[in-house]
Amino acid sequence: MFSDQYAFRPTGSTTAALVFLLQTITNLLAEQPYVVAIALDFSKAFDTVRHSTLLQKLATLDIPDTVYNWLVDYFSGHSLCTEFRGHISTFLNISASIVQGSAVGPVSYVVHAGDLTPLTLGNVFCKYAILSSQLLMLTLELVK
Repeated sequence: MFSDQYAFRPTGSTTAALVFLLQTITNLLAEQPYVVAIALDFSKAFDTVRHSTLLQKLATLDIPDTVYNWLVDYFSGHSLCTEFRGHISTFLNISASIVQGSAVGPVSYVVHAGDLTPLTLGNVFCKYAILSSQLLMLTLELVK
């Protein structure tokens, strides 16, 4: 499930991601005259991660119930309001986003991005987070 991720894993590193990319591109160039590489920056993507979706993905993993329940509690019960010129808005529940810099952020990245896979045969994903709030996904496309 996580073989194309090079962030926040014991075997993941910038070096491992670069070696994978160079090897994949070299292999593709041996078969084709050129390779299309698309780099996507999802640095704001974690502001849109729905807690319910993340919790559904976490529920499919083999983690202890106590850990899962702690995560449910962690993502529940948060709200926000704004104040402008002495007026305070009503509180709204927060149902999306990962707190940046939190200990849960890196794990949330790995789980949330884990099921992003190429739809076209021959395409390859390499997912790497530069920081816990930045996701760089590189798609290598085999061109025929």
